[in-house]
Order: sequence, then structure tokens, then C-alpha cells
Amino acid sequence: MEHKTHTRESLPALLRAHGISPTHQRIEIAYAIFSHHEHVAADRILALANVSATETSKATVYNTLKLFVEHKLIREVIADPGKVFYDPNTAPHHHFYDVDSGELIDIDADAIQVSGLPPLPAGTVAEGVDVIVRIRSRRADALPDALTAA
Repeated sequence: MEHKTHTRESLPALLRAHGISPTHQRIEIAYAIFSHHEHVAADRILALANVSATETSKATVYNTLKLFVEHKLIREVIADPGKVFYDPNTAPHHHFYDVDSGELIDIDADAIQVSGLPPLPAGTVAEGVDVIVRIRSRRADALPDALTAA
């Protein structure tokens, strides 16, 4: 999947295009997300935003992330109840979640076909389908077998 590179100078226009007022802290938070082309957790975004000597609070990061998600600038991906990532790629796609490493990896939307959805509740329309395939190292599965064979 293609990722567009953003600089601190290009981010105000991107924020404005999504109806977001570009404050200094919002630009730094957006830069932390868009400069790495990876799925980032809020604590990592906080650390990255504060590298440039700004004093961005945890509350500001969470409020800004919520704003960015609401304005569809980024996607929120809940890999498991304790692990939320923020994804700068808003194009339709799915994910592998490596439970050993905590890494989230993109899967092209065309690589997965979903069929047989149940009828939608009355008065609703489908907004999208997100698939997360949880993976782990085969070595983790082999360990209990090795212990029982001893």
C-alpha cells in the first residue's frame, strides 16, 4: 500500500482539508503519526510528539486522536482490549496482529473476501468491515509439545 509522506510544513493543509484547525500541538501529533508510516499506540505518539521539545499532555494526545478519528484523518484499530493503534492509512484494508510482538501489519483489502454477513438491523447501513487476523510464532505453539515429550 502506498503511503504519502508528510512534513511538518504540509500538515496544516492536511488538517484543514479534514476540517481541523492546525494548532502547534495538533501538527506535532499528526507528524508523529504520519512521519513513521506505521501503526502507532497513543503512548508512542505522546513520546514522539514531545521529542521536539513541546510539552504535549497525555490528555491533549487522546483528545487530538479522538478528533482525528472523528474527522477521518486516521483510523483507530483495536487489536485487542488492551491494544489500540492509530493508523494513518484510511483506505480500505485489514490487519494481521502479531500477539507475540504486538505488531500490526496491513493486509490489502482485496486479499480478504467477506461473505455471508447477517441481515443488518432495520434502519442501518454497513459502513465497512474490519478484519484482524491474530497471528503468533509457530515456536510458541511448539513449546508445550516439546515440554510434554520430555
